[in-house]
Amino acid sequence: MRRFVTVGLIVVGIGVVGGAVAKDDPFSRPPAGRWNAFSAEDREAFADARIAALRAGLRLSPEQEKLWPPVEAAIRDLGRLRREQRAAWRERGRMVDDAPAAIRAMADAATARGEALRKLADASAPLYATLDPDQKRRALVLARPMRGEGRGGWRHHRHGPGEGR
Repeated sequence: MRRFVTVGLIVVGIGVVGGAVAKDDPFSRPPAGRWNAFSAEDREAFADARIAALRAGLRLSPEQEKLWPPVEAAIRDLGRLRREQRAAWRERGRMVDDAPAAIRAMADAATARGEALRKLADASAPLYATLDPDQKRRALVLARPMRGEGRGGWRHHRHGPGEGR
């Protein structure tokens, strides 16, 4: 019994210390509302900058440049969908008000996101096939901030390079 209590206290202690460390971690999730403090125009400008950084960092050849427009369009469509889904989530209200409807809405959102991701995969496949290993490595790093909340974006990486979650 004493071992069980000791293990329980250790687990709780790790949780408290981990929470305190994560709070001071500059790469942890920003305080709630910080992103919302920006205007829609600001957020659009940041999205434009991320897309431009990805394109510039890839250093596409003239042949590869011809394959870029569908990739950019798919990235923008995915971002637009994400913004629309966030707005719908805010308007929907709390899950306790109508749990089945909230679950249905989450399922619909997941389906729509899956379709948008499939379109991005289809649009990027021809370009990706032409990238050299250096471009592929840069693409992975430069695309990280575009992943969004809870999807491994730069704000959420607490591990060093090459380490898993």
